[in-house]
Amino acid sequence: MRYLILSDPHANLEALEKSLDLAQGKYDKAVCLGDLVGYGPDPNAVVERVRKIASAVIRGNHDKACAGITDASEFNIFARLAVAWTRSVLTLENLAYLRQLPAGPAKVDDFGIVHGSEEDEDEYVLSAEEAVRVLQAQHMPLVFFGHTHHQGGFCLSDAGAFSAVPLSAMQDGLVTNVPLSDGVRYLINPGSVGQPRDGDWRAAFAIFDETARMVEFYRTGYNLSLTQEKMVSASLPDPLIHRLEFGR
Repeated sequence: MRYLILSDPHANLEALEKSLDLAQGKYDKAVCLGDLVGYGPDPNAVVERVRKIASAVIRGNHDKACAGITDASEFNIFARLAVAWTRSVLTLENLAYLRQLPAGPAKVDDFGIVHGSEEDEDEYVLSAEEAVRVLQAQHMPLVFFGHTHHQGGFCLSDAGAFSAVPLSAMQDGLVTNVPLSDGVRYLINPGSVGQPRDGDWRAAFAIFDETARMVEFYRTGYNLSLTQEKMVSASLPDPLIHRLEFGR
C-alpha cells in the first residue's frame, strides 16, 4: 500500500492541484494532517478537494479557528484577518465539515498522524530537543506530523541515536527517498502543500510506501502568481501574499 501524505494546504488550490497532478498514479490512499484552510484564497475548493480524495483527515489549528472552535487570539494580526475572511466565505456545509474534523493523534493502518504532536495537536516540533522528547513518548514507530511547514523530520533509534532526516530539495519532483529501519522511531513531516516555511516556496508532500518501508519526499512549483492574484482580489493581507514567494 502506498499513502499520499498531505499537510497544511491552507486554502491554496493551485498548490494542491499541482501536488495531486504530480502524485497521480503513485498512491493508493491519501491522508491529510490538517490546516486545510487559513491564509489562502480558496477555502471552499480546497476543503471539497480534500474531502473527495482523503480517507483520513485530522484538524489543524487554522481549521479550528476558521470553524469557530477557537477564537484565533493566539494568531498574529495577519492570520486573524485571514481567519475572519475565511469564516465569511465558507459554505455552511464546509464549515460543518471543519467543525467535525477529529483531533489527532489518529491511527491509519500501521502508522500515526498528528497535526502538532501526539501530546498536543498545536505543538510546534522544530528543534532537536523538542523532537527527542516527542519521539521518546511516541507510541508508534512511524508518525507523520505537520504544523511547522518544514519538510523533513527526525528519528531516534532504540539505542538512543538521534538524527534529522536529510533532504536536498533541488529539482522538482521526487526529492529524496528515506528508507525506514527496524528499531527506529520516525517523526516525519511531508512539508506544507500551500504555505511552505522552510525556505523553498514550492508545494511539498510525501508518499509512504508501506511495502518497501520507504518515505518519498516531493516538491513542485505551481502557479504562484494566480494564487497571489486571488489573494489580492480577496483583500487578504499583503504580508501573507508576498511571503509565499520566499517559502517563509
